[in-house]
Amino acid sequence: MSPASGVASGVASLWELARTRAALTPDALLAVDAGGDRVTFAQFRDRAERLAAGLAARGIGRGDVVSWQVPNRISTMVLAAALSRLGAVQNPLVTMLREREVGFITRQAGTRLLIVPASFRGFDHLAMARAVAAEVPGLDVVDVAELTDVAELTDADPAGLPPDPPDPADPADGSGQPSAAPVRWLLYTSGTTSAPKGARHTDRALLAASTTFSDALAVTADDRVAVLAPIAHIGGLAHLLTALRCGSSLVTAEVFDPASTPDLLAAHGVTIVGSGVPFIRAYLARQAATPDARLFPRARVFLCGGSPRPASLHAEVRDTLGGVGVVSGYGMTECPYVCWGRADDADADHASTEGPPGEGAEVVVVRPDGSRADPGESGEIRVRGPQLMLGYVDAALDADAFDADGFFRTGDLGFVDERSYLTVTGRLKEVIIRNMENISAREVAEPLAGHPGVADVAVLGVPDPVTGERVCAVVVPADAAAPPTLSQLCEHLLAGGLNKRKLPERLEIVEALPRNAMGKVALPDLRRRIGV
Repeated sequence: MSPASGVASGVASLWELARTRAALTPDALLAVDAGGDRVTFAQFRDRAERLAAGLAARGIGRGDVVSWQVPNRISTMVLAAALSRLGAVQNPLVTMLREREVGFITRQAGTRLLIVPASFRGFDHLAMARAVAAEVPGLDVVDVAELTDVAELTDADPAGLPPDPPDPADPADGSGQPSAAPVRWLLYTSGTTSAPKGARHTDRALLAASTTFSDALAVTADDRVAVLAPIAHIGGLAHLLTALRCGSSLVTAEVFDPASTPDLLAAHGVTIVGSGVPFIRAYLARQAATPDARLFPRARVFLCGGSPRPASLHAEVRDTLGGVGVVSGYGMTECPYVCWGRADDADADHASTEGPPGEGAEVVVVRPDGSRADPGESGEIRVRGPQLMLGYVDAALDADAFDADGFFRTGDLGFVDERSYLTVTGRLKEVIIRNMENISAREVAEPLAGHPGVADVAVLGVPDPVTGERVCAVVVPADAAAPPTLSQLCEHLLAGGLNKRKLPERLEIVEALPRNAMGKVALPDLRRRIGV
């Protein structure tokens, strides 16, 4: 048992972690949400068991695939634990998905039960779910309110539940050999550039991702962690697992509102504040409105991930918001939380790197010919480790996803230094080829994000009949009445040392960038928006 982990690493599932934590610190606060719901670790365990009994009464049991599309609430966390108690296969879906995607996923996953809210943010999820069920054989639909109403759950009797699912590390047949860990999660990719792909994960993979995070940031029971990533995504699930492992508390909200969410987090004394550049920009703006008092006086670190960030952001956050500044990590749905920076890293590491690999994880960089790159040499990033998926739901995708050594081909570009710290420089598919010269969209976007007239930015290649592609900057201006000009942006880039051959030739001004639930720019939507 490590000091950062709190709970022994032998636990095998979300449910076992919840049960163990409730025995250790039953009366400590697990979570509070924006709706005013609060739950201790013991209450969380008890609510999860009652909900498990309610689900079992509906016929849900071990191995059944249950898809749930529910916003960030404590009841959502309870649902995940209840399904883990039953040994079901969980398929969390972010709330932004609509009929086409939900239909595709539930059909491919073989979903038996789809759980949705009646409506959320003005959208009728229940009507959508029923339309999906009409096209997917064997799919039932239920309103989440029917399952998670605390008053109704008092009648659910956990006494009739089957025994807890066995630890997959225990010998299954007396042979002395451990049984294979079963698939318990089907987590679908964001789909920013292609159709969603389902990653098949075990409980142990998600627990390994949580361990990387909790160990890197030395999370303890004194921490309060902002959970703004969807709980229906690996980012939000990892925060829940970390809280159960370490005894820390969570503060969550269904929707991030720049006007109110920072105050919610401040009121609950968050110490680990997340997560991503758009959120951090909102914190900086809120802090500027009250310069005489720190917005987050207890903050230790501000998490960043999911999108490029300017190197200057770390110092700005450290000096304005406090704590050590920005700490970033690296991972993807297929292999979450491979790397995380550490709170005691140097400023230069916080500014530009994603930290070193977690325990058992490996990161290699590969040249175009397939050979391993030297430290500091750029190439494609490939990863493997205990948090790596078993494969895709569509097994036909696996051959292209893994190399001969079992490393996952991330499609990201970057390098590792002599200490194994990772720096991401771009995406293979986001390389702009102009006049036969490769230009990384990220190396243009990151310095543009530091321009005072830029609130948000994306860079992409657009077709050109002469040069093949042109560099296009898509900018959300800080002041809509006075957006920056292309020449001003180019002057800023040149002053920062960018080669003039990589300067943008086209500028598009937009009110907002289309982003997915994890803050990544949805490139197909953006291309449609600007007409390319």
